[in-house]
Amino acid sequence: MPVKNQIETTCGYCGTGCGLTIETEDDRIIRVRGNKSAPVNQGQTCIKGAFGYHYIHSEDRLTAPLIKKNGEFKETSWDEAMTHIANKLTQIKEQFSGDAFSMFACARATNEVNYVTQKFTRAVMGTNNIDGCNRT
Repeated sequence: MPVKNQIETTCGYCGTGCGLTIETEDDRIIRVRGNKSAPVNQGQTCIKGAFGYHYIHSEDRLTAPLIKKNGEFKETSWDEAMTHIANKLTQIKEQFSGDAFSMFACARATNEVNYVTQKFTRAVMGTNNIDGCNRT
């Protein structure tokens, strides 16, 4: 007989922090519902929180970093991917630092992601040109 478990967690789709109850069976998510005792959402969820879990078990899910070479994505190591990203960011900084650069943050991102975004914009790119959709 399959084993059914319930796990209480916090939704990771945005910075709101809704409480979720994840139901699993045989190590697979079979249902997600809002946690009624969570003060933020009191059992309610958005469509992403309730139904955005099928990708977890997808065969098409990426399992390694990819770099585009000669017009095609090729699997690579994490070290090569991080070096590639660092080189690209260095090129961007040389071309667009200071007031030539701006960044747009997302109200639906977590607080940690938005903190890193503003820190990167100010400390690395040397500008305070950062905005977000927090007013909408």
